[in-house]
Order: sequence, then C-alpha cells, then structure tokens
Amino acid sequence: MTSATHGASTSQVEVTNISQQGFWLLLENEELFLPFSEFPWFRNVTISNILHVELPSSNHLYWPELDVDLAVESVRHPEQFPLVSQFGT
Repeated sequence: MTSATHGASTSQVEVTNISQQGFWLLLENEELFLPFSEFPWFRNVTISNILHVELPSSNHLYWPELDVDLAVESVRHPEQFPLVSQFGT
C-alpha cells in the first residue's frame, strides 16, 4: 500500500517567523524579511494581524485587518521606496 501524493500548496504567501526585529514571509519559493524599522505599520499589532496576509495579485500583498497594502517590490527593495509611514514611530 502506498500513500497518496500530497497536493500542491494553496497558500501563495505565508508568515513563517516573527521576531522582535520583524517577520519573514514565504512568497511562493522566496523568503522575504520585513524589518519593523522599515515597515513600522506592523510593529505594535497582534500576531494574528500579521499572520492574516493575502496575495490579491502577484505583486500585491494585503493585510485586511490593518488595511496595509504593499507592493512586493517594496519588500524586496525597500531602499527604492524611501517614503516611510510615521505610524507607530
């Protein structure tokens, strides 16, 4: 008797770890780090709020409870997006 092959993952984005400095997202096969110093919207929110992330399109991350939208490129290359919210700082 053999086991059935597992299906493909349906989650295209998930939070894999949270630390005092920030959190990691697994986006398909790429792991991205969002430091709280560069993404202050997440600094003082609940773990549940961080974990509930959606990928409405291939370059768009959305946290519905926080009403935070981020372009994936702004996470990959935050230095190219110098505008930083003052929220939570």
